[in-house]
Amino acid sequence: MPNPRIATRYAKSLIGLAIERGELEKVYSDMIWLRDVCKSNRDFVSLLRSPIIKADTKQKIMEAVTAGRLSELTQSFNRLLISKSREMHLPEIANAAIAQYKEHKNIHTVKLTTATPISNAVRNSIVAQVRQSAGYEKIELEEKQDPSLIGGFVLQIGDRLVDASIAYDLKAIAKQFENNDFVYKIR
Repeated sequence: MPNPRIATRYAKSLIGLAIERGELEKVYSDMIWLRDVCKSNRDFVSLLRSPIIKADTKQKIMEAVTAGRLSELTQSFNRLLISKSREMHLPEIANAAIAQYKEHKNIHTVKLTTATPISNAVRNSIVAQVRQSAGYEKIELEEKQDPSLIGGFVLQIGDRLVDASIAYDLKAIAKQFENNDFVYKIR
């Protein structure tokens, strides 16, 4: 069961310790790697969440999976999670740690969804416009293609959403026809 409070607390502790030791970048790359492992391997996550498997077995498997890939600080953190029976929250903790790293570095994530792939010139133009309008210095652009948009784009900046897609325009026109807006304006 996801618990954002636990994930946030453990991630905050890890990021704070990494800053204190000067290992923030390494811990950040470790958390990205762990997040990707958890996303791509359901069996690994099921193992972490299993109440049947003992902690020492989980520890051995964790060390075998992460051997030589993680910093000593992250390895110690994983051992702590297992000793405190919090290993089931590792995917959420990794996501929370990545979010806190971005917050610490003042990096803003902007999600761009288009119907087709875009050129570098268009991408750079959108990033420049977001920098100017939102006042963000550092922007991380996440791109996704969704053919159902037909054309245009959908841009999510924090809690704001800009829907400039053809699909949205067609829905708006269909709604106007349902309301008979055009009939009333003729009379």
